[in-house]
Amino acid sequence: MQRCTDASRKAPSFASSSLQQQSRTALMSFLRPKYITFDCYGTLTNFQMGTMTRELFADRVDAGQMDQFVKDFSAYRLDQVMGDWRPYDEIIKTSLMRVCKRWGVEYRGEGQLYYDAVPTWGPHADVPAGLSKIADKIPLVIFSNAMDEQIMSNVDKLGAPFHKVFTAQQAQAYKPRLAAFEFMLDNLGCGPEDVLHVSSSFRYDLMSAHDMKIKHKAFVARGHEHPANAAFGYHQIPDIGGLPALVGL
Repeated sequence: MQRCTDASRKAPSFASSSLQQQSRTALMSFLRPKYITFDCYGTLTNFQMGTMTRELFADRVDAGQMDQFVKDFSAYRLDQVMGDWRPYDEIIKTSLMRVCKRWGVEYRGEGQLYYDAVPTWGPHADVPAGLSKIADKIPLVIFSNAMDEQIMSNVDKLGAPFHKVFTAQQAQAYKPRLAAFEFMLDNLGCGPEDVLHVSSSFRYDLMSAHDMKIKHKAFVARGHEHPANAAFGYHQIPDIGGLPALVGL
């Protein structure tokens, strides 16, 4: 587990002795949030957009170019959620049509297939055990870029009870928009100092959490985003199994 602070930026590497000392210090000073708030898709749920894209477009995109096609589809999804709220199926379909147009490949209406698949996806293997060590001690909360009709199917697969589950549909705003975080905090009746926000994404979650003055943040290094500038002030854990130690459990 790593604690990224301004001081850690001066270290030559994550393996340096000074950063190891910071990590030991962080372990001794546990976080005590009123709530632990989570991103769901990608952080808790094994988000399989990339896997589906590789399967569905194998006949239209060369294997050597597929990684870039998947990245571009992801970029368009992020771009789509930055505007006024629209239903999630529209977000997926419009993003997919845009990337197909950019690449000059045929769009065959696959967007609905993605939307229908999302509720069937289960958690990363480390999630149930990690959450179960915390759930009866600290209330767990989700804010997901999802529709109400989707999210509970995913939550039911996580293996732990959640105090509250919020969606972009309820907030009428997707992350990374600050309105999404405002909605969550308002409905919890707490301030940014009261939560530990956990996500595998800086662009969707942790940068906005920083702007909202959420001091306590945990980056789950799932591999789809690299660690960000240490100035954002976050703890890094390899998976949800590392979360209990952050809160002394």
